[in-house]
Amino acid sequence: MQELLSKLVKKNIVITKEGKVADYIPELDKAKKDALGICILDNDGNIYTAGDWETKFTIQSISKIVTLMLAILDNGEEYVFSKVGMEPSGDPFNSIRKLETSSRKKPYNPMINAGAIAVASMIKGKDAREKFNRVLDFFKKVTEDDSLDVNYKIYCGESETGNKNRAMGYFLKNDGIIEGNVEDALEVYFKQCSIEVNAYTLAKLGLFLANNGRTSSGEQIITQKIATIVKTLMVTCGMYDLSGEIAVRVGIPCKSGVGGGIVGVVPGKLGIGVYGPSLDKKGNSIGGIHILEDLSKELKLSIF
Repeated sequence: MQELLSKLVKKNIVITKEGKVADYIPELDKAKKDALGICILDNDGNIYTAGDWETKFTIQSISKIVTLMLAILDNGEEYVFSKVGMEPSGDPFNSIRKLETSSRKKPYNPMINAGAIAVASMIKGKDAREKFNRVLDFFKKVTEDDSLDVNYKIYCGESETGNKNRAMGYFLKNDGIIEGNVEDALEVYFKQCSIEVNAYTLAKLGLFLANNGRTSSGEQIITQKIATIVKTLMVTCGMYDLSGEIAVRVGIPCKSGVGGGIVGVVPGKLGIGVYGPSLDKKGNSIGGIHILEDLSKELKLSIF
């Protein structure tokens, strides 16, 4: 496995030239364009790594699956999905268009920005600080990593440039989707996206979901039903409007972030974390997708 991963990183590093590092959030543009790494964890405690797997980066949209799990624990499945849909949007992740044009009003799914902001508003707590601390503590528990924290430079950049996300938040408030304080929801959202991780962290998150919400120490943190919901939404919506193609090419639940990370889940078997900040036009790691596609073919990982 180790040899295979090294081969795949070496093969796909050339593809990073075809992408572009995210630059619309200050500090993200400082990432090394040709960085590429992978970490795989299995249930026997084996760790397989290659390339830039230890490089720190911000989790960005991958955090949406973490807050979704906590929001369902806090409020129940029925309430969460009365406010947010379960369908692919077919639009870019940061699009605001369907909030106004769709008859359904609520965001199409929790994996696009509008849906994630709505989900962030459902986290229990008296104020933004308490809400976010609960998100961070939950993420630490799920990954069994107490060192997780926010990159405050990225957070400040997210907040300063997040006007479109603010517009979404107030639109959702106007339509009754967000019931609490909009600025609290936005602060939680900007901070959750700014949590710093590496490929190993993502592999831990992937293995947690692969084992239906159970940590490597055996603690059941979420129900199998919640894990199933999250993994299904990762397949249908996790890679933005490239999700259908990724389901065909890779065939496992995946979630990407514009920081360059992708988390992959092989149910019952593996957690996969990939890092490659060079992005395709949809906002997904271009090298990461190719590594996952090659890995899936080599190891026959597709769940389909």
